[in-house]
Amino acid sequence: MKRKAAALLAAVFLLLETVCVPSLAVENVYFTAINDNVMPMNDETMPFWSGGFLYIPISIFSGEVYRELEIGYIPNAGRQLYILYTAGKSLHFDLTTAYARDTDGNTYYPGAVQKSGVVFVPASLVAEFFGLTYSTTGLTGANAVTQEDRGWLVWLRQPDNILQVSVFADAAKSQLRARYEQYLKSREESGVQVPDTPQQPEETFEGKSIYLCFLAGDAASLGGLLDALDRYSAQAAFFCTPEFSEQQGDLLRRMAATGQAIGLLANGEAEQSVQEQLERGNRALYEATCGKTRLVYLQNVDAQTAAGVEQAGYCVAAPDMDRAAYGLTSGGAQALLQRITARRGDVSCWLGQNVSASGLRAFLTAAETAEDRCLALTETTARK
Repeated sequence: MKRKAAALLAAVFLLLETVCVPSLAVENVYFTAINDNVMPMNDETMPFWSGGFLYIPISIFSGEVYRELEIGYIPNAGRQLYILYTAGKSLHFDLTTAYARDTDGNTYYPGAVQKSGVVFVPASLVAEFFGLTYSTTGLTGANAVTQEDRGWLVWLRQPDNILQVSVFADAAKSQLRARYEQYLKSREESGVQVPDTPQQPEETFEGKSIYLCFLAGDAASLGGLLDALDRYSAQAAFFCTPEFSEQQGDLLRRMAATGQAIGLLANGEAEQSVQEQLERGNRALYEATCGKTRLVYLQNVDAQTAAGVEQAGYCVAAPDMDRAAYGLTSGGAQALLQRITARRGDVSCWLGQNVSASGLRAFLTAAETAEDRCLALTETTARK
C-alpha cells in the first residue's frame, strides 16, 4: 500500500509538471556562473537534474545577467506562461505543457518545470536556442571549493569566451569560495543545519537507484522498451548511433518528452572519426528535438581518444556493470537484479541492444517489488 500510494503521488506531481524536493539538505552544491561572474546561490534557486537534463532558474535572466547576455525574461506573461527573449527571437515556456515554443510555433523539448514555486528551464535548451556555450564541471581536487568535494560549476557564457573550463574554475576560485561562504551563512541564519560531513537527502524509497543503459537499435523493439518504461514510470539512458539519430526522429522526440536520457554512441572502428560521429549525432538530435547532449558511450577506443573526447566537453559514460553479452530477457531479469543488488550503493548497468520488452518489464516488476527505482543517467551520475 505504501508503494502504491507513493507511486500515485508521484504521478500526480508529474502531471502538474512540478518537481518535489524531499529535504533542504543538498547532496551536491551547484554554482552558476555567467560569463566571468559567479551568481549568488540559495537552496530555492539551485540548479538540479531531472530526467537527464540540468535545470536552472529562469529568474537569473534579469539585472546584471540581462546586461551581460542581452537575454531577458518575462514572468507570468499569461496563465502559467514565462518567456525568455532577446533581439529578434523568444522562447515561450508554458507550465501546463512538457515543451517550449518559439514565435514560429516550433516545439522544443523539454519544457520548464516548477519547484517550490520557482520556475526552472533546461540549461542545454536555453544555451542552444540563444547561441550560448554551456558546461557542467565538477569542482574537485585542486579546484575544490566545498570541504566535501561535492561542488559543481554550471557555466553559461557567450561563444567568444575562449577560456577553458579548468582555467576559469581556477581563476574564479575566490568568487566561488565567497559565494559558498555566503550560502552557508544564509542557511545558518535561516535555521537550516549545515552538516560538517556530506549529508544525504532524506530518502523516500527503501531500495537503490539503478541506471540502465541501452544501445538504441531496432525501432520496433525500442518502442516496446519505451512502453515498458512509461508503464512503470521509469527512466533509462539510450545511446544512439548517428544513423539511428538521423532516421528515428519520432523516437528521439518521444524519449525527450518522457524524460529518458539520450546519449551518443561512437565506435572507434567506424569509417568516420569519433569526433565526426559525435558531431553528426548531435546535428541529427538537434534537428529532431532542438536539443543536444554531451553524454556519450564509446566503443573500441583507446585511452587517448577517450581523453580527447572528454577534453572536447563530452561526458563519457562508464557504467559500473557491463552485461551486454547477456542482454536482458524475462528469464534473466531476476538474476540481473540480484547481481545489481549485490553491489554496494547505486548502480549503472550497460545492457547494449540485446534487450526484450518482456525482459525489461520483468526487471522493472522485480525492481519495484524490491523498492528500487530506475532513473535516467545524468552527467553527475555518469561520472560518479
